[in-house]
Amino acid sequence: MAVAEVPTEDQALDAYSQVVMAVAEALLPSVASLRVMSPTDGTGGRRPRGSGSAVVLSPDGLLVTSAHVVDGGHGGSATFADGRELDFDLVGTDRLTDLAALRVQGGDLVAAELGNADDLRVGQLVVAVGNPLGFGGSVSAGVVSALGRSLTTTDGQHARVVDNVIQTDAALHPGNSGGALADSRGRVVGINTAVVGPGIGQGLGLAVPLDPTTQAVLASLVRDGRVRRAYLGLAGGGRPLPPRAAAELERTSGVEITSVMANGPAARAGLTPEAIIVAVDGEAVGGMGDLQRLMSAERIGRAVEITVVHADGHTENHAVTPEELGVS
Repeated sequence: MAVAEVPTEDQALDAYSQVVMAVAEALLPSVASLRVMSPTDGTGGRRPRGSGSAVVLSPDGLLVTSAHVVDGGHGGSATFADGRELDFDLVGTDRLTDLAALRVQGGDLVAAELGNADDLRVGQLVVAVGNPLGFGGSVSAGVVSALGRSLTTTDGQHARVVDNVIQTDAALHPGNSGGALADSRGRVVGINTAVVGPGIGQGLGLAVPLDPTTQAVLASLVRDGRVRRAYLGLAGGGRPLPPRAAAELERTSGVEITSVMANGPAARAGLTPEAIIVAVDGEAVGGMGDLQRLMSAERIGRAVEITVVHADGHTENHAVTPEELGVS
């Protein structure tokens, strides 16, 4: 009687493990552990301020991390899987998307391959690589728990909703922020940003998606050190359209104006609370994400046409000249 062949360890690994191992092998050289330093104190010394993770964008030393990881810091060091520890400088930060660009003083790095979060599906396998609780080069895996979540961020008096945030059950802890969330092919589709729950390790984490919108933010940070945005001077939220307007416009929702800042662009143009914004320069607005995306730098200082729907269902156009956000 023939003896059954005992499978080797590699043969015994299931497909799930094989995928996670392959992603880890590809991504670990591209994810750094950050040590953020405080500004110089009165004696000329600096102290550690915090830690986090970062992902290599280009071989010449460009990295991306979470803005809150480096907020209030003054440079620091990035440690890589090959043991190198390189000083970094802040290139630009955008707290309204919780993204920041860094540059290390060195080169010959392994750049991560970027994916598109727009292609993700609920239930899809994702792998997180980062520096949780100071343990560099840590890997965890899970699935996309949900898509389309919103993350509210602030910059001074201004608030912004980061739309299409990725929710995952891959184990995330403080220190994972700024690290990679990758798909099964090792492409980075998100930058881990938050752990949800009163403590840590709640089995629920969020990541800022890497998609055309956030990649444009990163390009602006690298080019200008900041992101220029148009500002209307109003607050609002998504709301279903009245039946008459929904039928005429062939869409179901818009952005209801909940408040208008006195003497701001919207107020000067006659926009009032309870009106529902449905288009900017003829481009459809179905939610706050659409409105924020359309308030791009090229609309600063020039009149744009804002189309609104009122409670009785009739539409009205207003010419509004946005100002630059953060510039008085």
